[in-house]
Amino acid sequence: MSVPDADMLVAISETLETPVSTLLGETVPEPKADDLRAISEKLERINLQLAQRKNARQKTIHWMFFALCAVIVILFAAVIAFNSPYLGWDYRDPEIAVAGAALHAFEWLFIRLAPIAMIGAIAGFFLTRKKG
Repeated sequence: MSVPDADMLVAISETLETPVSTLLGETVPEPKADDLRAISEKLERINLQLAQRKNARQKTIHWMFFALCAVIVILFAAVIAFNSPYLGWDYRDPEIAVAGAALHAFEWLFIRLAPIAMIGAIAGFFLTRKKG
């Protein structure tokens, strides 16, 4: 018994617009209208779930940008309120010197990077808002 070439079968099925299984002699039952309705209802439910998931994700990201803005403002207020207390510390103790250097490094980086992060968070907040 010989086996037909798969590429040839596909080409013939495309030309005749029939499934390959029909060319091979298998009977394929036609889908019923109820089956199509059930499939369309399932697809509709899946589509609705995907849309709800997308909206929930967008809302979460939107409020995360808002939270980032709030954290930056709170940290900025804290840096201003504390007014660099490490400047008056006695740096002869090595542990205090390390802590003072760490606080100074944090403050120096924060003051320079916070405005950039704030602009990005505000832009993200407005770009992810629900338009409607």
